[in-house]
Amino acid sequence: MSDPPLERLRADPGVASAREALRAAGVNPYAWSNAAGERYGLHEHATTKLLICAEGSITFLVGPNDDPVTLEAGEGFVLPAGTGHAAVVGSGGCTCLEGHRS
Repeated sequence: MSDPPLERLRADPGVASAREALRAAGVNPYAWSNAAGERYGLHEHATTKLLICAEGSITFLVGPNDDPVTLEAGEGFVLPAGTGHAAVVGSGGCTCLEGHRS
């Protein structure tokens, strides 16, 4: 059984726009940044994660098939609770904002 398609989020590029879009979606966002090529291993969250890439790019590997979802500045998604995912930061690094809801 595969995971459902991800709901996409959009904002203008930049931290302020991503923060505004996530607040409008009902979460209290926080920012994090990584250098080019950094990786996050496979993990999942007990809550639904709303994330927007504000600057740079990042590729998430989502679900049991590691489906690639690349986010450029201003692009994001809603990741349902319990969905396995890993990530690789793009060549220019990234700054993302995310928030969680039950």
